[in-house]
Amino acid sequence: MGRVDYVNDPNAPKVNSIRPAVSVFVQDSRGRILMIRRTDNDKYGLPGGGQEPGETLTQTAVRETEEETGIHVEVTGLIGLYSDPTHVIAYDDGEVRQEFSICFRARPVGGDLRTSSESKEVHWVQLERLDELDIHSSIRLRIQHGLQSRREPYFT
Repeated sequence: MGRVDYVNDPNAPKVNSIRPAVSVFVQDSRGRILMIRRTDNDKYGLPGGGQEPGETLTQTAVRETEEETGIHVEVTGLIGLYSDPTHVIAYDDGEVRQEFSICFRARPVGGDLRTSSESKEVHWVQLERLDELDIHSSIRLRIQHGLQSRREPYFT
């Protein structure tokens, strides 16, 4: 399924859904960030996805990271809550979703890098390489916040 992100676009389609989702900011012992290249929009991003019935948001973060990257993580903190109503995500199936994502901080505890149906590439990315990658502005904001030592989570 493909997707198109609209930010502050007056021509964006009308929202017809909102769904809790997570993104996960993971750094290894060398400071590299765990990133995927998404299959739905071909952009680089943090692992993550939608919450399923019967699981907590923390369980969603652990499950989605493992599913998309092969890396097992332990959630260690909250980076922020991202719910900008001007960020609209349109999917091929007709769903048009308002952004609603909780970004967690996590540390790797095992596993091996691998791709999935949602990730065509999986990498540990050095900070100095981030500017070379096609990363949506909403994900760049989460990375920026993840790299900061904030006392309180970010929220919109």
